[in-house]
Amino acid sequence: MASQGEEVHGEADFVDRYPGGRILDAGCGMGRVGLELARRGYEVVGVDNDDDMLDRARAKDAEATWVLGDLTSIRFDRPFDTIVLAGNTLLFVDPPRRHLVVPNLAEALVDGGHLICGSSYSPPYDLRGYDEWCHHAGLELIERYGTWERDPYREDRNYAVSVHRARPLSERTD
Repeated sequence: MASQGEEVHGEADFVDRYPGGRILDAGCGMGRVGLELARRGYEVVGVDNDDDMLDRARAKDAEATWVLGDLTSIRFDRPFDTIVLAGNTLLFVDPPRRHLVVPNLAEALVDGGHLICGSSYSPPYDLRGYDEWCHHAGLELIERYGTWERDPYREDRNYAVSVHRARPLSERTD
């Protein structure tokens, strides 16, 4: 795509607009988004449950932090300012465990930190359910777009980029 002049860093451009220096690329795959964010000066940790994908990311940048882990249960030693789920990450999580991702990641955010998720939605996984997971995890919706380029969100489309902000830890349990 890049060789054809297409923008391939829309997710990184989007994340660039939010404050903070420590970012979790959750479901990082081969590291495309995390590598670009690191190139822009952020401290990035990439996590994925596919070691082959992480090996490909390590081959691109062996100095970066690439972690094998399950988004439903992984723990971190320090919180993040921003967590980004790009590339339909939630759709790759085992459906009966999918609802565990948001509350687990919310615990890894600083107060006021941002969870940014771009995903397709189709029954039984829908945007209303995702928003409920966020609400119960102490996150409030602050923005929603239809694309990473910030085109308006439309209910008749099955894709959204949602930005939720973490309430203070003391207020995160429902």
